[in-house]
Amino acid sequence: MSKKLRGNLMLLLAAFIWGSTFVFQSAAMKYVEPFTFNACRSYVGFVVLAPTVTVFRSVRRKEGLVSPKDYGEINRNSIIAGIGCGLALVIASSFQQIGISLTTSGKAGFITAIYIIMVPILSIFLGHKIPKIIWLCALLSLSGFYFLCIREGFTINPGDIYCLICAFCFSIQIMLIDHYTKMDWKMDPVMMSMVEFLVVAVISTILMFIFEAPTIPSILEAGFPIFYAGALSSGIAYTLQILGQRDTSPETAPLIMSLESVFAALFGWLILGEVMSIKELFGCALVFISVILSQLPDRKTKEQILGN
Repeated sequence: MSKKLRGNLMLLLAAFIWGSTFVFQSAAMKYVEPFTFNACRSYVGFVVLAPTVTVFRSVRRKEGLVSPKDYGEINRNSIIAGIGCGLALVIASSFQQIGISLTTSGKAGFITAIYIIMVPILSIFLGHKIPKIIWLCALLSLSGFYFLCIREGFTINPGDIYCLICAFCFSIQIMLIDHYTKMDWKMDPVMMSMVEFLVVAVISTILMFIFEAPTIPSILEAGFPIFYAGALSSGIAYTLQILGQRDTSPETAPLIMSLESVFAALFGWLILGEVMSIKELFGCALVFISVILSQLPDRKTKEQILGN
């Protein structure tokens, strides 16, 4: 199996897990508040990844892939990358969880997918040239957001706004991961993910005690959603994202990850019985079409590809 195919499959599996997790995130809001949920799930993710780092390092050491003298540099680089991504992720996940508590999991999934448009647009500030089709996609996604979220009287569900802010923050996190994993330095992706969730857990805990009043019984009531989101979404899926982005082109990775919106709507319908109106479904379709179109090369790029 080629590295590119392996990376694509990792991102597809991550998208599937993230999409299914929207349901459990929504269910957990019956028992705990957003910061409490994010703190608990992140501690679970950290605990799941801690022994994984040890196992992976043991295997790599036995196979002679890493020299023990390199671990100092690897640890330092992994901590730096983990802190950077963790700061972006804690903001994104906080807005997402608050948003999910105020809207449906299906809508939250599709609005979050708008990061697929935000990533290339933000790349302008890094000096990247953006294909013209991206501007069309931005217009389509905004149109989709209108049909999905705007109600009569031009009111917007606050949860929809929080999810849109979440999409922006996730686009920052995606760009940071792409930056760190493709730098020419020694790093442990699994340790980077572990540090990322420790950062999220610690900051969420501080916010939890400032703004919420968590109780042990309520946390236990939300035990399974917390475990699912922590072990699978945090511990496994985000690690798959880091590993997958390392072997996947920056144009392909966001497209695959955006499929979480489809899985979110599907699981919301299958498990929670959520139903969208025709207007909302049309909005979802526009957002998803913009996601697909944003990954298509422009005519000049196509000519270059065909010419080669």
